[in-house]
Amino acid sequence: MLVDESNVGSSVRTAGRGLDWLKLRDFLAGENTGRELIEMVVYAGLPPAMPIWQEERDKKNKFMQWLRSNGFMVVTKDGSPAEEGRYKANVDVMMAIDALELSVEMQPDVVILVTGDTDFAYLAIKLRRCGIRVEVASVSQNLGNILRSAANEVIDLAPLFRTFEMIKIQEPTPAQAMPRQNQQQARPQPQRPPNQQQQHQRRRRPRFSPAKTRTV
Repeated sequence: MLVDESNVGSSVRTAGRGLDWLKLRDFLAGENTGRELIEMVVYAGLPPAMPIWQEERDKKNKFMQWLRSNGFMVVTKDGSPAEEGRYKANVDVMMAIDALELSVEMQPDVVILVTGDTDFAYLAIKLRRCGIRVEVASVSQNLGNILRSAANEVIDLAPLFRTFEMIKIQEPTPAQAMPRQNQQQARPQPQRPPNQQQQHQRRRRPRFSPAKTRTV
């Protein structure tokens, strides 16, 4: 599974919920799905390494460390300043290159792209040409036809999002205004970590079983 953190985070905030990463992983490739999860890679942009962004950068790095400690593979990219107090940190190219390399090396049966960004449509087609089944996990009603038609299947995350904890949505200031998808990122709101029971869960990496579908 390859996750566009900015895109999925924006989608779940639009639904007024906090993102529960452990539930997301189990929903897509947990034990009850009959799939063996090879790796779940999260791609995230960081605020620039500048004094004005240091507080937000520290919070984001702390959350990235939480993801790593719970078995997620994390790939980050330093952002660069943009206009109106925002920053750019586009991870699309990194995610696309990794998707192709990891798929060639690991030979999964399925690759799940957790994003609604239509820029990944060509990636989906390239992976399918390699004989790999491609599934896109996103909010179905907001998914463009280009990405929808490029994948073998769309997994609608809307029902899952409705099980997440509600959060209070604040009106964005100019420095916090949400950017265009995967282009510019606002200073991130604090992530709401799962409850204590979920925090102590650890991913159990099962051995390969021919009876299970191997998923990246």
